[in-house]
Amino acid sequence: MDIRPAATLALVRDTRDGIEILLLQRTWDAVFLPGYYVFPGGAVDQLEARGREHAAGPEDTEISHTMSLSEGGVDYMLAAVRECFEEAGVLLAVDTEQRTVSGDHPVHDDREAVFRGELSLAELCQRHELTIPLDRLAYLSHWITPPGPPRRFDTRFFVTTAPENQPVSHDGEETISHVWISPAQALEEHRAGLRLMTLPTIRTLRVLRDFDSVETLMRYAWANPPEPYPSQPWPAIQRGKPVILEPGAPAYDEAAKLDPEGEGTTKAEIIPGEPVEIAAGVIRLTAPNPSVMTGPGTNTYILGHERFTVLDPGPDHAGHLNRILEVTGGKIDSVVVTHTHLDHSPGARVLKEKTGCRIYGRPAPAGASQDQTFAPDEQPEHGDLINTDAGALTALYTPGHASNHLCFVLRDQQLLFSGDHIMQGSTVVINPPDGDMKAYLESLYDLLTEPVRYIAPAHGFLMGHPEAIIDYLITHRLAREHKVARALEKLSPVSLKDLTGNAYGDVPTAIHGIAARSALAHLLKLEADGRAVQNEGLWRATSTT
Repeated sequence: MDIRPAATLALVRDTRDGIEILLLQRTWDAVFLPGYYVFPGGAVDQLEARGREHAAGPEDTEISHTMSLSEGGVDYMLAAVRECFEEAGVLLAVDTEQRTVSGDHPVHDDREAVFRGELSLAELCQRHELTIPLDRLAYLSHWITPPGPPRRFDTRFFVTTAPENQPVSHDGEETISHVWISPAQALEEHRAGLRLMTLPTIRTLRVLRDFDSVETLMRYAWANPPEPYPSQPWPAIQRGKPVILEPGAPAYDEAAKLDPEGEGTTKAEIIPGEPVEIAAGVIRLTAPNPSVMTGPGTNTYILGHERFTVLDPGPDHAGHLNRILEVTGGKIDSVVVTHTHLDHSPGARVLKEKTGCRIYGRPAPAGASQDQTFAPDEQPEHGDLINTDAGALTALYTPGHASNHLCFVLRDQQLLFSGDHIMQGSTVVINPPDGDMKAYLESLYDLLTEPVRYIAPAHGFLMGHPEAIIDYLITHRLAREHKVARALEKLSPVSLKDLTGNAYGDVPTAIHGIAARSALAHLLKLEADGRAVQNEGLWRATSTT
């Protein structure tokens, strides 16, 4: 799939209560992001370069350098200006006397022609003798759509002060509504499931939220362009042969971290029983239990240099446990467990019998199909420290996938051991009653406040860009919740089975049984939020939905 260049323009304005930003709602009929609230923006047109002669400000070489491009940076800016005019009816332009275009300028009569592609931005500027002041835009962020969606974009985000005396009017086709809103309120409404937003929009809003005036925001944005997004292929080894990893490949972040010089020495595959040092004093050892649910197998992490802590010893598998004892030489002081699912904790009992180590974790809930034999010596509370030979581990209580789930942060290395709370390549199962969607989302939000640079999951490779990963998981879950809520509003009263068929129409019918468990988790969250109610096996939307 081709990745199309695109540009987005965040319009900001000052109010007595701080800055506000403009968000447009995309039509529900859109193939890409239906119903989502976004900044004005779209694909870079091939005709964009013709507008350069009508642009004022920095030259393309300077702009492109700031954007880590060989050339063509101006075209992204011009696309952002054009798309803002098409979608929001706001044109960032000045006339021959350097006056900003107002709402009654005749250029607005040609908006429809630009929207239909009958008139280019260059032709619009020539017709009305206008200039695009590029020095009023600041480069804010860069985002490449990850694999999976039906369309992928390489998008540059810009920010500018909204021109005065130009009222916003959504186009009525691609966008069906608009709102001026503070970044903090927009983020809160997204968290409450009231506005659908994408990960790039959310991350941009977080940046904007930190400023109390447009002036300070623009000064910051001009002085602090974003770091280049990873775009270079990285060499690695797979099945004994050299391979090239593209950005977004499962092993990419790990290869780039462990082989910063790009010598192609890391493996792009997880081999059970083969130790991999993913950080100073941290070894990953994967159990030989691959499956649909566990991926390549369950990761055990061994922390230390001379004395060791074993995190998630895995299943009661003799070969795997013997391998742990070989790697550590049996010098195990403690075993730390994220949760008591059967591929994570059973090995703790064996290691304690053989080494006398101390066990940390929370016991299995009574009656749950989990490791009921798990008997911890200590049950960490949120924020508790566990000393290891590799540094202090901070326990984080993260219920959701399991009611007793803990994540752990190795503070010195800003490394998060996420257990099953965050997995690579798939979303985790939230299966009531022990699984709790509301608790899961709240736990994810809590993790966003932690100083983390890498995530070491129980299944998969080391992952970089933790904020992006966590935001994606939140956005994915809230998007599904929105579908469930809309189906509930449409079909009430409705059974779980019928609601699943409607809200999960995009997944194969063969797995609707599994989807129903996820649907139930969403319904229970909506119930906890006061947006749904259940009676005699039928679900209804409340008046607040």
